[in-house]
Amino acid sequence: MRLLWKAAGADRYILERSTYGDQMKYLCLGGIIIATGLMAGIAGGFAFYTIFEPRGNAINSFKTAADIASSYDAVHTGTMIKSVIFGTFWGLIIFNIDRFIVTSTGKGDGTEDITGKEFKSALPRIIMGTIIALTISKPVEIRMFKTEIDVKLHEKQMEQQQVYKAKTDSLFNSELAKKDKEIAKFEADLQAKIARHADLEKQYIDEARDVTEGPRALAVKGQMLRVAAEIEQDKSNPEYVRIKKEKDAIEKRRETALNSSEKVAAGLDGLLERIKLAHEIAGWVISLFITLLFLALELTPIFFKLMLIKGPYDYMEENIKELIKAERGIEVQYNFYQGDKEGHERDKVVQHEVIRLLKEKIQILQSQSDISEQAIKSWKDKKMQDVAANPENYVTDTTTNTVA
Repeated sequence: MRLLWKAAGADRYILERSTYGDQMKYLCLGGIIIATGLMAGIAGGFAFYTIFEPRGNAINSFKTAADIASSYDAVHTGTMIKSVIFGTFWGLIIFNIDRFIVTSTGKGDGTEDITGKEFKSALPRIIMGTIIALTISKPVEIRMFKTEIDVKLHEKQMEQQQVYKAKTDSLFNSELAKKDKEIAKFEADLQAKIARHADLEKQYIDEARDVTEGPRALAVKGQMLRVAAEIEQDKSNPEYVRIKKEKDAIEKRRETALNSSEKVAAGLDGLLERIKLAHEIAGWVISLFITLLFLALELTPIFFKLMLIKGPYDYMEENIKELIKAERGIEVQYNFYQGDKEGHERDKVVQHEVIRLLKEKIQILQSQSDISEQAIKSWKDKKMQDVAANPENYVTDTTTNTVA
């Protein structure tokens, strides 16, 4: 109970001497603040894990239902440890912010009604609470619909993979087509020479059917050898070899890019994409309902304090504050100054203890000044008497001259 009182920013000394109703009020208020901090810690940890977990397919291809079920339980230990640390830190931050917001809200005018003036003064705190509620609700929302999101995300990953492959093929095919045109120029001449070599080889066989080669057979053989040499020379042409190597390098790059398509598609598994899919799957009604639920949890303490009716705790708290002011010599004259155009009135604060110390300090300084003045005057009178009695001690004769 004392822990919850402290979370609500209540004074334990006063509550222990107050009524049971007041104790329960701040007990519930502190419970809401702690619950908000815990929910923020869980949501922040899950969001951190979703952002930094190893990327992969949302649903892997398993053969059995048991394998699929076990895949959902797979946890990356290193990321989990970091998520727990971050979630704890984030939960403590939200807890302290909520505690500050609730503590600084005040109690309004002490009635159940929330007036426009009260709402206006609490508006900055309401805005801060709304932002905190949104940061808590979204990670919880994507966790609630994780199974449906995984299925939908897997479909988008497969589509993304196919699109990536199509774009990769389109990009590399244009480069390969350009190289093929360059290679075709060399291979057209090469194929013509190969066909010429085959024709000469046939002629040579026909002419060399006899045991001894005749002059025509030898001439055909010479032409055939020259064409064969030209074919080998064309195949080893540096330009032709270079173009073929460039084509092979492009094909290897294309193969590497296609093999990385799964990794690229797995990168689609991010927090923003999951939030989008959660809205798409759940619909704006359910998404709004979840957000409103956390808004109610976050803003309840603020509106709760504005609707609180003054009880014994509040009067005792005011009494103790007035006693402390009296002990410190602080006087507040309420509504001392006239209101401005907007009807705002100003109080006059008189610091009696400060005034007393200030008066003492002024008197001390004045006394020191009087003492210094009297001391200087006495010193002057004493010196004047000494000058009258012994003037030669204060005057030097410089008019006497010595003549040689």
